[in-house]
Amino acid sequence: MNLNQAAEAAKSYLIEQRRWFHQHPEVSEKEFESCKHIRAELDKLGVEWRPCGLETGTLATIQGAKPGKTILLRADMDGLTVQEETGLEYASQNPGVMHACGHDCHMSIMLTTARLLNELKEDLCGTVKLAFQPAEEVATGAKSMIENGALEGVDACFSQHVWADVDAGTVAIDAGPKMAAADWFLIDLQGKGSHGAAPHQGIDVATASSALVEAIQTIVSREVDPNQPAVLTVGVVNVGTRWNVVPEYCHIEGTARCFDAGVRRQMEDSLRRIVKSVGEAYRVDAKLEWRYIVPPVNNDPAMAALIQGAAKKVMGPDCLFAYDKTNGGEDFAYFMEKVPGAVAFLGIRNEACGAVWTNHSGHFCVDESALINGAKLFVQTAMDFNAQ
Repeated sequence: MNLNQAAEAAKSYLIEQRRWFHQHPEVSEKEFESCKHIRAELDKLGVEWRPCGLETGTLATIQGAKPGKTILLRADMDGLTVQEETGLEYASQNPGVMHACGHDCHMSIMLTTARLLNELKEDLCGTVKLAFQPAEEVATGAKSMIENGALEGVDACFSQHVWADVDAGTVAIDAGPKMAAADWFLIDLQGKGSHGAAPHQGIDVATASSALVEAIQTIVSREVDPNQPAVLTVGVVNVGTRWNVVPEYCHIEGTARCFDAGVRRQMEDSLRRIVKSVGEAYRVDAKLEWRYIVPPVNNDPAMAALIQGAAKKVMGPDCLFAYDKTNGGEDFAYFMEKVPGAVAFLGIRNEACGAVWTNHSGHFCVDESALINGAKLFVQTAMDFNAQ
């Protein structure tokens, strides 16, 4: 049996698995039922696995019949705290939680990949590790798997992400920067409360926070090189408790995104300067906490070329989709800091079936018929990796 024949026979299995995962989404670091399901399916397939990373991470291994190098393939597992609005018959059964980013697709693609590789392992050179990774959305899963030895003996790594901006039947995979570094900043301001009728007796953090939010916007527009993509977004401003009270406390949170290490440091330094200066100007105590969440995804040229070649074999010569990059973050970057790797965007957009909503939307859905392409791409890449 060749790959295309095996994949055709596995299509219904993939969709069945995807719909089960879609009905049972779980939040980051608590993917307990998904973990049980994955391990049970691996047992049915006769694929060896071990726990790896947090409480729910699983690392499966398929050994080819012939010697060779080792490649790690990864699928993430966690859902989002998003209320599903799709109306699908297999919609989420967990209120307020949804696979709105496609990780249900990733798990089902990876289980199908395990099935296909196991069926074809007589033709496989080397070893394939299959990482079912928890907690991608909070960026703790990849680091935990690495700490638990997921990359021991691994020569390269590869992950895919279903993507709403890429047409079904195609894949976007290129060398270079593809996903941004993502950081989280938290600012706390403390002034002095007073009666709203006597603001001179207080120190108003509302006016300070307004000035601070406005000043933050000048970092990208006036300090970062305009040839370097960068984003600074304020997402939370909590200030005040009552209409006639000068507020004493304010809490601000936001995110920074960029593709360059120098710009990343520059934005943090600039924000620290502005927070300090605004605090002094408005007489408030101002503190900043900057949390580094994930580094940028920078696709290795050799790995990108390998995956492009594999994609053309299994999806056709015209399957490559032109897609530049996204400011979204991805903790698979931690794997890629250790070994050469790449992330591909698997196309699932199809207006005919309503698959037009962006990732993280409560209406997000996919063209399920395109998902088998992800399994075929994983398998062909693993096959080709030792044929280089």
